[in-house]
Parts: sequence; C-alpha cells; structure tokens
Amino acid sequence: MLNLGYRRLARPLLFRAGSGDPEQTHEATLRAVARLGEWRAARNLASAFCVGRQTPVTVAGVEFTSVVGLAAGMDKDGVALRGWSALGFGHVELGTVTARPQAGNPRPRVFRLSASDALINRMGFPNAGAAALADRLAAAGVVRGNRALGIPVGVSIGLNKTTPLAEANDDYLAALRLLAARADYVAVNVSSPNTPGLRSLADAEALGDLLRALVAETSAIATGDPVPIFVKVAPDHDEGALEQLAGVAADAGARGLIAVNTTLDREGIAAADQWKASQAGGLSGAPLTLRARTVVKFLAEHTTLPIIGVGGILTRDDGAAMLDAGAQLLQVYTGYVYAGPALVKSLSRLNTPR
Repeated sequence: MLNLGYRRLARPLLFRAGSGDPEQTHEATLRAVARLGEWRAARNLASAFCVGRQTPVTVAGVEFTSVVGLAAGMDKDGVALRGWSALGFGHVELGTVTARPQAGNPRPRVFRLSASDALINRMGFPNAGAAALADRLAAAGVVRGNRALGIPVGVSIGLNKTTPLAEANDDYLAALRLLAARADYVAVNVSSPNTPGLRSLADAEALGDLLRALVAETSAIATGDPVPIFVKVAPDHDEGALEQLAGVAADAGARGLIAVNTTLDREGIAAADQWKASQAGGLSGAPLTLRARTVVKFLAEHTTLPIIGVGGILTRDDGAAMLDAGAQLLQVYTGYVYAGPALVKSLSRLNTPR
C-alpha cells in the first residue's frame, strides 16, 4: 500500500511540480517534511505507516536505531530535523556544510534521469554554513548522544569553493569545532566531484594530514569519547587508490568509511536519458548500484574499518546485497526519491531477526 501510493500518486505529482526543476521539488519536499516534524500527531501518523521493525546497529561506538539512514545532500541545513525519524530512518546525515556559507553552483544544477532511476547534480555545497547548522541543532536540543530527534545525527563537512587547497585543513577544522558537540559522527567529504580540486584531498599525503588534524582536534575538544570521524569515498578510484585511502584513514584514526559518493562515469544511463548524460556533475541512482557494491566489497576485504554503504540502493535486494558485500549500515538518497518511504521500511527489516 505504501509503495503503491508513492509510485502511483505522490511521485508523479512531485516529479511534475517545481516547473520542471528537480531542485524546486526537493525544496518543497523538505518544507513538507519540516511541517510534518512540527506536529506530534502528524509524526505519529507517519510513523504508523512508515516505521517498520527496527533493530539497533552499533558502529564506531554509536548505536544507530536501524540499519538504514538518510544520506548527506538531502537535508544540508537541517531544515527538516524532526521529520526524518517519522519516515522510518534510523539515522540522518546532514550537510555537506562548509565553514562559511556559500551559494553553490548556478542553477539549474540538478537533473532527473527518470528512465534510468538516476540523478545528476552539480550542487557545489550550497549551504548556510556550519555555524547556522550548529545553531539549528542547538535550537532543537540536539547534543551529541542525547537522541533529541529519536535517531543519531551525523554531519558531513566539506571545503568552501573559495578556500585554497593549501588552507583546506583550516576550513574543515573550523566546521568541526562548530559541530562536534552536536553530531554523533562527523563525515569528511573529500569525494564530491562538484568542488574544484576537492578530490585531490583524498590523495594519501593530503588525506593523512587532514584526518590527523581532525582526529587530534576531536580529542582536544572532547569532554568524553571523541566524536567519530568517517571518510566519504569516491566511486571513481581504482583498487590501488582505494586500498591506500583505507589504510591512510585507519592509520590516521578515522573510525569508518562511507562508500560511495556520486560518480563522473556515465555508464548505465538509459537511451531515453542520454541527452542529459553530458550534463556536468555527479551521477547517482541505479547506474551506480554495481560500482558502489564493488567498492564496498573491495574495501571490506582490505580494511577493518566499518563501512556505511550508499549508492544505487533502490530495492530491498540492493540493500541486502550491499550488506552482503560488507557494509554495516546503509544510506539512501536517490533511491528514496524514486521509491519513497516504502524503501526505507523494507531496508530497515534487513537486520531484524526472523
């Protein structure tokens, strides 16, 4: 019923809305989820339909309410904080946010490839800044570990476009200092294809320097156990680079990996969508399914760090295969756009004892 209602009623209306601009639809959806979160009766009603059996999963010392969470990018600025748990998510990753506010790339910057169950985006980290997100979390009573929203809160941090790469560490450290007290984990985004030069920070020397600085800072500001640092991985690395990245992350004190971000590859796009394939930006959705799973499997075989699997999860079987590949947790974004709350409900049951 939930799946049928979304695919036949809600999704067609959403896809036709926004004057053909998927970003306008995205913004309208966030506002709707925010309104849902404001009313207890609405949250309870949504939960009755959307929340399935949930079994907690502990990763990097954090107890996640279920195996599936919302990936970064959907709610960059924490607009809909109180709504996500009612829609079945076992955690939410906010961001990516930067040390200072920025507008991101010019619109249009999101493209829907409906025949391919995919999106292309070149957002460029539009966000109100780390301080604004910290203030919003504080207003909602969110403190690391207190479950004020009912689920853990992760925050993804990234680099301002105007910051020279030589000063990247300062940017990430500034964002971390503002958000560490409000986040159950912090994800370091060095894998978006939409900020010039960002992926060079995943090179061994630069990544090691960045992660050591961040891990040291978490210890310096912690009143108890330091907030765990995760690293978000690009899908476009070869095996040698993936193995090196995993080793550097572990040696520097990172507590986990998030695999994967969007891809610059254009394989798997349906013929009906080929006219959009030349759009610059990162591709997500069904064309990324096999590559994301392959990366997770390779990483799981070459590191003991826990892995959050994300990328191309559009069905329960996709989620099960990602867990079989070695992920401990799942995240969805594009899959949620195409499959709706029923996907989250079905994924949350994957680690539930039969």
